[in-house]
Order: sequence, then C-alpha cells, then structure tokens
Amino acid sequence: MKDRPSLVALALILGLAAPALAADSPQPVRMGDGAMTFDTVPGWGLKPDGKSAIGPCHGGVAVDKEGNIYTSAHAGVFVFSPEGKVVRSFLGDKYSDCHDLKIRDEPGGEFIYGARNNNAEGIKFNAQTGEIALKLPFPEESGLKLKKFSPTAITVAPDGDIFLSDGYASNHIFKFDKSGKYLMHFGTKGNGLKEFNTAHGMTLDTRYNPPRLLICDRNHEPKGRLLHYDLDGNFIAEVVTGLGMPTSASVQGDFVSVPDLHGRLVILDKNNTIIAVLGNNPDPAQGRNYNVPQDKWVEGIFSGTHGSSWDKDGNLYVQDWNVSGRIMKLVRVR
Repeated sequence: MKDRPSLVALALILGLAAPALAADSPQPVRMGDGAMTFDTVPGWGLKPDGKSAIGPCHGGVAVDKEGNIYTSAHAGVFVFSPEGKVVRSFLGDKYSDCHDLKIRDEPGGEFIYGARNNNAEGIKFNAQTGEIALKLPFPEESGLKLKKFSPTAITVAPDGDIFLSDGYASNHIFKFDKSGKYLMHFGTKGNGLKEFNTAHGMTLDTRYNPPRLLICDRNHEPKGRLLHYDLDGNFIAEVVTGLGMPTSASVQGDFVSVPDLHGRLVILDKNNTIIAVLGNNPDPAQGRNYNVPQDKWVEGIFSGTHGSSWDKDGNLYVQDWNVSGRIMKLVRVR
C-alpha cells in the first residue's frame, strides 16, 4: 500500500485539470477521465424559482430500483425523479438529520436505513409510505457507558444484519440483527492500524465474496483512509491511504465513489486504484466549507462533498455538506 499517496497526488492533479464554468452558466461541465467521465446537469434538484429544494444539508444519497433519488437534509428526506423534481418527501423530526442513507429491497418493499447523528439513533422506514419499521437507539445491552452516541453511518448485510457506526463519538461500530437485537460491537477511537479516528462512512463492499464492510476513517492522521472489515468485525486490511477526509462510499459493480469533504469525489476500480477525481475544489477557503451560499456555487466544483450514489446507468448523484442545500447529478459519458 506504500504507493497509495502518490496515486492520490496524481489523481488530484488530474482533478485540477477539469474545466469550470460560472455558477449561472447554463452549460454542463465535463469532468473525470476515461470510462469515468461525467457531465454535470446545471439546475438539477432546484425548485422552479431556482432555489434549492432541500435546504441545509449534512446527509447522504440513495437510489431506488425505479431510479428515484433519496437525499437527506435537516428538514427530512427528499425524493427526486431522475429529472430532478421532488416527487415526495418525509419531513419532520422522525426523518430529520439522517447523516447517512442506504436503501434495501426486502419482501415488504424497499426500505430506507438512516443514521441520525443529532438524534442518537438508527432508523428504518418504508421508502414509499415513510412508515417507521425499526429504531436503533444506543444498545444498553452492550454494557458500555458512553457519554455520547452520535451515529454517522449505517449499512445492511445480505442476511439483514445491520451495522451502525458511532462515528462522531465512541467510534464503535454496533451490529444488530434484522429485528434490532444487539449482537456485538467492535472498533475504538485512535490512530492505530485497527482504530478509527472518526468512522464517518460505511457501506457493504459487494466487490468481494463474501461481502465486506468498507469503512471511511475520515480523520486518521496524517490523512484519511479506507478500511476493510469482515462482517464479524475482524480487521482485514487498509484499502487506500493518503486520502483527504473521506466521508462515505458507494459501490456499483467494480467501482466505488468516495466523496472527500475537501471538495472532490474520487472513484476507485476493483484494484482500489484511483481512476478519476471529480469536481476538485482548488480553493482551500471553499473546500470543507459548509457556509458556501447558493449564489457562490460553481458549476462542476464541489465545496464539501459528503454523500453519493449511483443509478443503474452509472450516473452519480452527489450531495455537498452545505448551508443552502446542494444535490447534483453527474451523467456518465459513454
């Protein structure tokens, strides 16, 4: 893994070469490289008056089997059509501040799993009706005495077991069965090989058989990294080191999209080599900056990249951590 930082450096150089247009330009911006080349869709996700449809956001993105896009914000969860129009929403305290979203097709329909950092719980609700099916508060059965519980990521194993990362507090990852029964926990805070310094994002890495957990160790020193663990909580390996602040990960086929809070999104191939960098923000004052208002957005340049997800056609939907509420569509160029 010693060559990973140099790969990242090369990728960032490629990212800086991407063109950028003014925020009010109607023209799309092309970004990426090779098979991972994308065009932005200016104005996607905005209301008819041109304002953001979601408001302040610090969340995730998921795509259902019909191609609808779910994204979370302070106000709740918004569902967009592929064309960028809101088709429904789940608003209010039951759905607010889902820091991470995953979607799963189950016998009873499609369900959204969310990690609610400000509300100290994981939730599961029906993607069509919003009916809450399960809540995952801090498991007292663990025997832990925590001063704070602030989940940042959630994912689900093929058998329905649920993993909930306490990334803003203890850095333990809790495992529950599909009914919500506590099973075990693993991980602890630190900068060691098998420790987490903000286990911020997590997904099921289906590029492997059996699948693994892919965990974003966002604040690892000196740079962020991705880790593999098995579904019993055993460390497997460092996947990529030398990243900035990886916030989440989304897998499609052999590829993984990894938003970086500094204002870029990297894409890994099956070998976990960076093959593209999208939307790199060269301005340190705007990268990792929540307070970039909509009139300062730049088409094709991210500011606080936080969540992403693929659709069946390989298009990407990306959310910035942003005071105005930014959700973007990137169309794969074939």
